[in-house]
Amino acid sequence: MTVENINVEAAIKRVNDLIAQEKHLSPALKTSLEVLLLLVTILANRLGLNSKNSSKPPSSDPNRKKESKVQATRRPGGQHGHVGTTLKPFPDPNLVKVISVDRSTLPQGDYRSVGFETRQVVDLDISKFITEWRAEILEDQKGKHYVAAFPKDVTRPVQYGIGVKVNAVYMSQYQLIPYNRIEDHFLDQMGIPVSVGSIVNFNKNAFERLESFESWVKEQLVSSALIHSDETGINIGGTRRWLHNVSNEDFTCFYPHPKRGSEAIDEMGILSAYKGIICHDHWKPYFKYGGSHALCNAHHLRELERAVEQDKQKWAEQMIMLLKEINKATHDAGGHLETAQSEHYRKHYRDLLREAELECPPPEETGKKKRGKTARSKSRNLLERLRDFENETLRFMVDQNVPFSNNQAESDLRMTKVQQKISGCFRSMDGAKIFCRIRSYLSTCRKQGVTMSDALRLLFQGKYPAFMNVKEHCAE
Repeated sequence: MTVENINVEAAIKRVNDLIAQEKHLSPALKTSLEVLLLLVTILANRLGLNSKNSSKPPSSDPNRKKESKVQATRRPGGQHGHVGTTLKPFPDPNLVKVISVDRSTLPQGDYRSVGFETRQVVDLDISKFITEWRAEILEDQKGKHYVAAFPKDVTRPVQYGIGVKVNAVYMSQYQLIPYNRIEDHFLDQMGIPVSVGSIVNFNKNAFERLESFESWVKEQLVSSALIHSDETGINIGGTRRWLHNVSNEDFTCFYPHPKRGSEAIDEMGILSAYKGIICHDHWKPYFKYGGSHALCNAHHLRELERAVEQDKQKWAEQMIMLLKEINKATHDAGGHLETAQSEHYRKHYRDLLREAELECPPPEETGKKKRGKTARSKSRNLLERLRDFENETLRFMVDQNVPFSNNQAESDLRMTKVQQKISGCFRSMDGAKIFCRIRSYLSTCRKQGVTMSDALRLLFQGKYPAFMNVKEHCAE
């Protein structure tokens, strides 16, 4: 590795050789120097990490440069066969204005109307809409009053309607707009005073109504052939906590927990009952669950890139090309390879790892018995993982349900990271649970083709979306 034209690896090797030649160094000094060299190695390796060879986000790359685009050969704009989104006339205009011909400007003669040429202006009118219910009061001969019954959802002298609740929850939980800005939006745009406390109550109400949805979506994921699982750190009240995600292309479930491991997974209640294929990034606790596993090759490619750049491992560069080649062949074949072709790639995979054993051998045993496994380099650990988990790494080429990577889970988690960037943290675990359950519902609805506004309107009407195929209404 080179830092400012200095070959760090060569420099450290020279220092190690000099230390080994010194016979009069005290054990304490020698140990101290070895520790310092180890720290220098670790820090130097971190300097070389970026979004292409690790899990660091692109925004953290130093002096990030945009890659030059390949000169396009196609004309700009939509290509042949592309379904456009051109604004089309609406069949039911709210207001029709007729423009009559000024007949005084026409030559003399008889004229009759034969139709209209139409043009439409699509605009937005944001305003409050107030419905006043007036319950009739009748009085009998004795002065006793009889009042007509109000609708069951009209319980206060003045209250917010479903539209206000839908918009507030949509902006706070989906668009991730801070509460104070939502408050400003309602007051400035519509003249409706909506306090932060009211917005919080709307979210709590949505959370309570979604209790049965959470149970339903967990059942759907447990019965799925394939699920993706991942977790990420979140800040709750200034303390690091964990947000767990289990999802696939049809359903999403988020769950916050103080811990990262099996205790949180068991409490979430999906993986502990699951018997299908779990796609993940090789976090060891996941191997305790499910029937079989598929590993994320996007992670493998980044780690292989690090092995090439920092450890100068030639086998890693060849493995990158092989995995990409298998992925392309699988995609071209419609999602899975025939037995002969898959065995051909499997043999190539094994041969490459056998050659890698010579370039990246295991550490030599010193003869001294130590607890645990002898420390290995990152490249060696990666090599052994690819060797020991061959079936899990290559499952994507033989099972049409299994993708090349765990990008589904990472994509589902991405907006929760955006929320942390905007808000900094959740104030409490209860707030995190509200966010996770509502986001689970909105993400699932989006995957099922239901718009966010329709999903929330149904929720506050006490109904479920049609895709849930259940007759019971949600809790009110």
